[in-house]
Amino acid sequence: MSAPQEPRQTDETAEPAATEPAATGPAGSPGAAPTELPASAGEPAPGSVSRQVADEPGGPVVGEDGKARTPWAYGHPLLLDYYDTEWGLPVTSEAGMFERLSLEGFQAGLSWLTILRKRPRFREVFAGFDVDAVAEFGSGDVARLLEDPGIIRHRGKIEACIRNARATIALRDGGGLVAFIESFAPGTTPQPRTLAEVPTVSAESTALSKALKKRGFAFVGPTTMYALFEAVGIVDTHLLGSHRRGVSGRWPE
Repeated sequence: MSAPQEPRQTDETAEPAATEPAATGPAGSPGAAPTELPASAGEPAPGSVSRQVADEPGGPVVGEDGKARTPWAYGHPLLLDYYDTEWGLPVTSEAGMFERLSLEGFQAGLSWLTILRKRPRFREVFAGFDVDAVAEFGSGDVARLLEDPGIIRHRGKIEACIRNARATIALRDGGGLVAFIESFAPGTTPQPRTLAEVPTVSAESTALSKALKKRGFAFVGPTTMYALFEAVGIVDTHLLGSHRRGVSGRWPE
């Protein structure tokens, strides 16, 4: 997470599709971490667990279950479940990493909650993010996907997903997508106390972005790659004090 700001933008030049307006209002993270902030202090968002206010602005917030979490987790029940069960856990399968890479690209300019709401349909129409299947998509599939309201109907992002599947296949001889991304893991992780202390980019995410682009990938800007690092536990940006801090097992306290 980083200090509240507008939905994450990348250095990609394609504009969002007209049918998919960017999220409005405050946003939390420009990375894989969701972009919604919690409701006003003391007023839980509909369907979320009630919580105690953080000791300092942007710090961990304790839910009614007694567990401390990063504030954005309370923005919506989907965000809470994602935070408690997925965000920051290692991903070891090609399909799993390809899905996360793809959805981070689709998020650019939008909120992570939008992606979570549409994720089931994404999985259906992109063949469960099976790399070989997606790599075979052609112009007819692009046209079909552009007509599907259940996903983000952005031609550039759809075509990038297909292109990235083909580029992922090309990486297999060198160890595969997961090993390639893991090879850019940093030697240390942030230890943020508040959202304002969470980075949005790093030297490693910038290097990964350049390396992927060189190999034919698209929609893999440095901030998007830092978001991916967060999502799969390559860095741990759970706030200090969160019950999920250290969940990846990579960064013991």
